[in-house]
Amino acid sequence: MSKFQSPTGMGDLFEEDLKYFQKIERVCQEMADFYGFQRIETPILEETGLFVKGTGVTTDVVQKQMFSFRTRGGDQLTLRPEGTPAIVRAYIQHGMQSLPKPVKLWYFGPFFRYERPQAGRYRQFYSFGFESLGGGAPVIDAQIIQIFYNILKTLGIRNLIVEINSIGDSQCRPYFKKSLVSYLRSHRASLCSDCKRRLRENPLRILDCKQEKCQRVVRGAPQILDHLCKDCHDHFKNVLEFLEELELPYSLNPYLVRGLDYYTRTVFEFFKDSNPSTTPASPVPKQHSKDALVGGGRYDGLIKLLGGKETPACGGACGVERVVNLIKSKQKGIGKGLEAKIFLAQVGQLPKRKALKLFEEFRRARIKLAASFDKDSLSTQLKIADKLKIPYTLILGQKEALREEIIIREMASGKQKIVPIKRIVREMKKKIKK
Repeated sequence: MSKFQSPTGMGDLFEEDLKYFQKIERVCQEMADFYGFQRIETPILEETGLFVKGTGVTTDVVQKQMFSFRTRGGDQLTLRPEGTPAIVRAYIQHGMQSLPKPVKLWYFGPFFRYERPQAGRYRQFYSFGFESLGGGAPVIDAQIIQIFYNILKTLGIRNLIVEINSIGDSQCRPYFKKSLVSYLRSHRASLCSDCKRRLRENPLRILDCKQEKCQRVVRGAPQILDHLCKDCHDHFKNVLEFLEELELPYSLNPYLVRGLDYYTRTVFEFFKDSNPSTTPASPVPKQHSKDALVGGGRYDGLIKLLGGKETPACGGACGVERVVNLIKSKQKGIGKGLEAKIFLAQVGQLPKRKALKLFEEFRRARIKLAASFDKDSLSTQLKIADKLKIPYTLILGQKEALREEIIIREMASGKQKIVPIKRIVREMKKKIKK
């Protein structure tokens, strides 16, 4: 008989890893509380059309990576591949456009993409994101970047670099695209098969290709920074000035576009800097780890595209597994929770009943205990306490239970002391403090 296994690229999470996830979530919550972001949970399933229209029909996410299916009722649904379109859908659906601006939301949860599983890249993966809807000022872009930077630094991740670019808007980007297409057509033979298709459908995506042959072509391509209109140029200049004032390390990457269609103006990605310097900003991209930890930017046209009013917005998302892997690689443990220093051993039915009640008294006193209620042998229980390296064992046998007494045993020395059960919580509290 065959054994069932988890689907490819979708693993189980156990206590050891969940401690890291919970730590990251706590830091996100603390940062959200400080900056005034409210948590939101959107459904794991959304209408497929939301991502086709919002993320972009020509993006790799929509064309290659979505888990989509038709329900028995005929609805076409998709496991969410990213967070922003769902946030925007909720913003419109629940009338949040009438709230004071900007509306600041954050999330933490699982997402799904069909791609080849590898370290830090899974088919079910976790992300957290921060979105600011309704604010168009450059300071919003800078503060979103600051929040992600603060979270990663709080988690002990050092030598971060923010790659940043502006991809303009609907006013200036068409002129750049003409110049870019003209250049890329003259180098079409050197592009990969995907980029040859992108040249017809969405040429900006070629700038995002990771194939070395395409990157060689891209390095000689026109730069969008040279084609920005005055409004986009001024906006980007102000964003960079804010980052410099905050002393956040960034480098300009004129070929950074991100892989999603809804971005306008500012786009950014976070990497581990493999060659940190004391200079906060650099005019050229630096050498860094391959995969981005954080990605985001401004998406001023998405809310209107999905049926709302024209509304500026900015946000980003961070891959949780990649952060966990980085913390582990630096051997920065999350730290253990409350450790048991007392083992409660019980032999017989009456002692077990009294021990169960006593266990709750220790819980109310916020003193953690260990116990094996399913074991009847005292020697077996003492071996378990010894294996757990617990310094004190409380022994409750039939005689002790009838006399309302309990034995305190020091595991290292073997010394024992009998005390009334009603005093045991106070007694152990003193011993633990010592």
